[in-house]
Amino acid sequence: MIAILSRRPGLAALILGALAATGFAPLELWPVTLVCVALWLALVHAAPSVRAALWRGWLFGWAHLTLANMWIAQAFTYQDAMPHWLGAQAVALLCLYLAIYPMMAAGLAWRWGKDHAPGAAPDLRFVLIAGAAWILTEWLRSWALTGYPWPPLATIWLPVLGVAWSAAWVGTYALSGLTVVAAGALLLALGRKWTLPAIVAPVVIALALTGIVTPATPAASDPNAPRIRVVQPALDQEQRPRPDYPETNLQALLANSGTAGPAPRLVVWPEGALRLLIEEGYPPQFYARGDPVITRKRIAAVLGPRDIVLTGGNAVQFKPDGEIAAITNSIFAIDASGTTLGRYDKAHLVPWGEYLPWRPLLSQIGISRLVPGEYDFAPGPGPRSQPLPGFGAAGMLICYEVIFSGQVVDAKHRPAFIFNPSNDSWYAKFGPEQHLAQARLRAIEEGLPIIRATPTGISAIVDADGRIVASVDWGKPGAAEAPLPAPHPPTLFARFGNWIALALAVLLAALGVAIRRRAR
Repeated sequence: MIAILSRRPGLAALILGALAATGFAPLELWPVTLVCVALWLALVHAAPSVRAALWRGWLFGWAHLTLANMWIAQAFTYQDAMPHWLGAQAVALLCLYLAIYPMMAAGLAWRWGKDHAPGAAPDLRFVLIAGAAWILTEWLRSWALTGYPWPPLATIWLPVLGVAWSAAWVGTYALSGLTVVAAGALLLALGRKWTLPAIVAPVVIALALTGIVTPATPAASDPNAPRIRVVQPALDQEQRPRPDYPETNLQALLANSGTAGPAPRLVVWPEGALRLLIEEGYPPQFYARGDPVITRKRIAAVLGPRDIVLTGGNAVQFKPDGEIAAITNSIFAIDASGTTLGRYDKAHLVPWGEYLPWRPLLSQIGISRLVPGEYDFAPGPGPRSQPLPGFGAAGMLICYEVIFSGQVVDAKHRPAFIFNPSNDSWYAKFGPEQHLAQARLRAIEEGLPIIRATPTGISAIVDADGRIVASVDWGKPGAAEAPLPAPHPPTLFARFGNWIALALAVLLAALGVAIRRRAR
């Protein structure tokens, strides 16, 4: 097989990269990913020069990340200021850059891991260095140029939940590197080198069995225990904005919010759910979109005395002269009296979606944001915990803020759960499936339940083990309700974050160097 692939290494790298993306949700063909990564490692090792190794790494990464991110192309059909045909090409162009990170991993593995003696086969040192390089480069991708770690390789393990649970110890980026090591064990097994496979196989099997035999934490049996109700209106306003949408959507949200019972309910609505003002203090012309006091009273009318609504919405920031400066993408907490308990403003904004980079230049040549709007969004201060009477503190993350491992919790004020409203209505089904998968990994890493509410799906209540407790499927209106899952004590990753990933990368590299020196 390896000999056949080596005849056309560039084409082989492209095919392997594309097939490796089938391990991500919703296909979840994780064994295919492991085999493809193993064969790609063989191609990198067989490269005659570091330049050839870099090229094979880049081709693999480009195909892999292009296919995994093709859901983005759907967003171009919602914005008439952008040509619709540009969607697929824009994804491919984006991945010309993203592929640099697998390319760097390949170059590091070839340069520092390969035995350059004639006829040398892949060995343990090469695999360990490749794993370390993948950790470093995936972590780098998470913050360079604002960061875009979608999708991390570790998400392929969510169907094998016991393996995914190891993210509670080492984090997502380290688990991605260990996935490369597991794929390398397959490669070494093909070459009848059994030391690493003999270690990896029992560990993976034991972890997988742990996930199967470990029962879920039982739900609270107390009828007065706090409950979560996730509302999904399934109104795809982004398809073409309509003047009646704010009122129509509010009515759908209220209709699906249920009725009060003996237990306090936290009713959660999606990102951007309210296109009506929540706060007061704006110039009079703004109230043509509705009086915020009346809006809050309408919300309070569907709540019991101990209920609270968490909803996505917007706030407006002004210049000293009264002109609009920016808008914030926000979460509001509203109690049964119609009082606003607090507001969180999204901190990690999406370039080209919530703000246009280099606006003065690009707007002159006809380039616009994918999200229609005249004003850019302003960033908030970062992860915050909002105290909610009867429910504990809620961590706040809006949409893709949840994909940044190690950057999702206010460390000084650890919450009892995380609320992650999102708007995935732009991205058909593959994007929401992958988004939910990343949220489940955050739950595992932090040992915290995550509550996701989206306009069109997939809305879900996820417990602290990454299990889906209740959900509303993609494209369907309705609500999911369940007792509020309990948090775990802070995990090892929650305590030390991605320092663990960096330490593991150093450890793998050091082991590789030590093994080679001992062999000599």
